[in-house]
Amino acid sequence: MATKTLLTIEQYTALEEPVGVRYELSEGELIVTPSANFFHNKTRDRLNARIQVFLGTNPFGEVVSEMDMTLGADVVRRPDVAFIQKAHLEGIDLNRVPLPIAPDIAIEIVSKSDRADDLNLKVSQYLEAGVQAVWLLYPGTQLAYRYLQGKLDPEVRSAHAGARLEEPEVLPGFSLPLSEIFK
Repeated sequence: MATKTLLTIEQYTALEEPVGVRYELSEGELIVTPSANFFHNKTRDRLNARIQVFLGTNPFGEVVSEMDMTLGADVVRRPDVAFIQKAHLEGIDLNRVPLPIAPDIAIEIVSKSDRADDLNLKVSQYLEAGVQAVWLLYPGTQLAYRYLQGKLDPEVRSAHAGARLEEPEVLPGFSLPLSEIFK
């Protein structure tokens, strides 16, 4: 039986990512994923841009894409889009990679290559690290699964039913129709 080689965060940060490959660290295990496709990136960029515009007039915090964030002693995740409240950024060295904090909202755009058990682990790691809301966006079905701290079951929202992406407790006043994200 083969044994896994587990990495520390320091070893993880010393790795060089080859072109077309993304790394994350899950309980010390190096996770290698292919680069996202065009539509995944367009969806991510559209969402990031809409939140950026909102934050321009409502400076509650910052939004980033594809930023390594430390979720635990041996967990580094790179959400497609992450929102961090202003108060949580105070005193943080923003030059550090990975950022030594978990986001307040983590948004993942689900690709065809993503496995359900891997996504469930990722969601639980986000929530255990203190992320207040996790959104899994499924462009193919135009569904969004919303996971909240302290709630076991996700809330499912459909673009076809006119649902909106909003998180009033964390990002008050922001509201975006899912149909605009998935266009």
